[in-house]
Amino acid sequence: MVSVFFSYSHFDESLRDQLEKQLAMLKRQGVISTWHDRRIDAGEEIDKAINEQINRDEIILLLVSPDFLASEYCYAVEMKRAMERHEAGEATVIPVILRACDWHPAPFGKLNAVPRDGKPVKQWTDIDEAFLQVAQAIRQVATRLGKAKTPEAASSDTSTEVKLRSALTGPRSSNLRLAKSFTQRDKDRFQENAFEFMALFFENSLAELASRNQSIEGVFRRVDANRFFATIYRGGKDIAKATVYLGGESFGRGINYVHGHTNSSSTINESLNVDADDQAIYLSPIGFAGIGSHGDRKLSEEGAAELYWDLLIRPLQEKRI
Repeated sequence: MVSVFFSYSHFDESLRDQLEKQLAMLKRQGVISTWHDRRIDAGEEIDKAINEQINRDEIILLLVSPDFLASEYCYAVEMKRAMERHEAGEATVIPVILRACDWHPAPFGKLNAVPRDGKPVKQWTDIDEAFLQVAQAIRQVATRLGKAKTPEAASSDTSTEVKLRSALTGPRSSNLRLAKSFTQRDKDRFQENAFEFMALFFENSLAELASRNQSIEGVFRRVDANRFFATIYRGGKDIAKATVYLGGESFGRGINYVHGHTNSSSTINESLNVDADDQAIYLSPIGFAGIGSHGDRKLSEEGAAELYWDLLIRPLQEKRI
């Protein structure tokens, strides 16, 4: 069984939990065991426990995000030691890019990151698919490391080390998830961040669409803090227009989409409301645009932005315009 260490910021704990769920089959099959600092028992010395584990485990996952890079402990202590062991051939470091950040100049920037092409997990429409790619990469490395273990190496362990390893990797339940609760402030902050992400997403997508199509011009206009317009021109004719605004007077006071430009806050063609389950906050479409009913879909910021972009560009792709 190959041991896996999670190096992460506590701001990303919910994402770490989702990744660990994707690793359940690897643990059930006895391919890996996992460890992170939430497994430190009461009364244990935290730094000592982490130091012992990071110097023992064979795979070290760096769960990379702006908070990870900003954390002195994650970056200067855990990441530094992880890279020392990686370069010495004592462990394999796998960068897992959770959220968009400037990670390429870091010491681990030279390593092949997951998910594919280092695309941040939060930018995937389906986060489960992103974490599945991470799990598959871990399986590949764990299988290689497992085959490299020889009987001679195993027999060199002292009885004390064998007992310690058995205690760490022995049978235990994988049902360790605890319910989380979210305040209204958490939900409001998520909605505000999702709207800002969507505005940037539309602005960049319009620019890229124009760069790829000679006859197309994409125009993004930020009306105010809670509203933006998106327009696609072909040969000078406005062939697709949309308004996205935050709040308003209609259903759910969520993030709303309207075909065309409007300053009204009482009309919508689709709306995304903020919801939460016992693990995460997400966006749910009401379903007015035929994209699923309330509660049927749990969307990240990226998934929500892709959904609204599809409403704008779909008529062009189907040659209705």
